[in-house]
Amino acid sequence: MNKFFRYFEYAYLFFAAFFIFEAIRIWNTERNRAYLFLFFVAIAIFMFFFKRRFRRKYEDRNK
Repeated sequence: MNKFFRYFEYAYLFFAAFFIFEAIRIWNTERNRAYLFLFFVAIAIFMFFFKRRFRRKYEDRNK
């Protein structure tokens, strides 16, 4: 189960990369939507580090 959580963390980075790609792609046509995608990038990166810290604390507690 622990490996599942580790892989799930990297899904957030995948989504962040996807949202960056989308924001760059639509930057010139739909600027407001691009800003929304950049907001999602920030949230996804925050969630990656939050989940990583939480998982490590959980692992250290169970040792």
